[in-house]
Amino acid sequence: MTSSAQQSTDSPEIDGNGAHASNGASAPDRIFSQPRKRVDDFVFDGETAGVFDDMLGRSVPFYAEIQRMTAELAADFAAPNSNLYDLGCSTGTTLAALDSLVDPTVKFVGIDDSPDMLDKARQKLTRAASGRSVDLVRTDLHELNQIENASVVMLTLTLQFVRPLHRERLIRTICAGTNPQGCLILVEKLTESDTLFNRLFIKYYYDMKRRNGYSDLEISQKREALENVLIPYRAEENEQLLLAGGYAKVQRFFQWYNFAGVIAVK
Repeated sequence: MTSSAQQSTDSPEIDGNGAHASNGASAPDRIFSQPRKRVDDFVFDGETAGVFDDMLGRSVPFYAEIQRMTAELAADFAAPNSNLYDLGCSTGTTLAALDSLVDPTVKFVGIDDSPDMLDKARQKLTRAASGRSVDLVRTDLHELNQIENASVVMLTLTLQFVRPLHRERLIRTICAGTNPQGCLILVEKLTESDTLFNRLFIKYYYDMKRRNGYSDLEISQKREALENVLIPYRAEENEQLLLAGGYAKVQRFFQWYNFAGVIAVK
């Protein structure tokens, strides 16, 4: 693999306790396990990067299946000599899964604003060592102004962290840089307009987190940390956003209560 990651080469690989990690493996997520006098906004720092794979596996329903479905769809749309983007690539899990499925002439571009996440992604993709061209780029999606020669763009649990004021511009930018018949794969946490269903779906979601070993304290403190950071849309709002952004058709391929995945084709 050749890598030309930008603005992230000087950040050390660290684990969830702030120590240097040698193998990039995710530590157990215990970030919110102790009571805090003040819960600050959630950040994608070194502590989060060190436990992020474990956090996703325990916090996102059917996460492994979502990854498998995303890879399956992306592999069918990835065209030779084009670019495949993962926006908000975090630790590079999706790109690593796709490496053996996609034509070797497809260039991977992973974009994230967290240097610690990019360090994890670089380590994970280096272990694959397939010889594919890969760029890992540090960029704030609020400022992303160009996508080029894309056959696939993935936004997996990422758009929800983009401020609503910027989402329409971001989707238009992505679509403008996507080739005809290319796709955008979007996975998001959702909210519901009906308060009854919204309340029930949130309850079922927290029940799932308890089954996966999170305490009520961890659930409560993380919810508070995410309150002003993660802003979900309704399913129909996301689909309208994609159509308004220039995509010809949108199809939902996954839903579990308040989580959904859709694919949009240009």
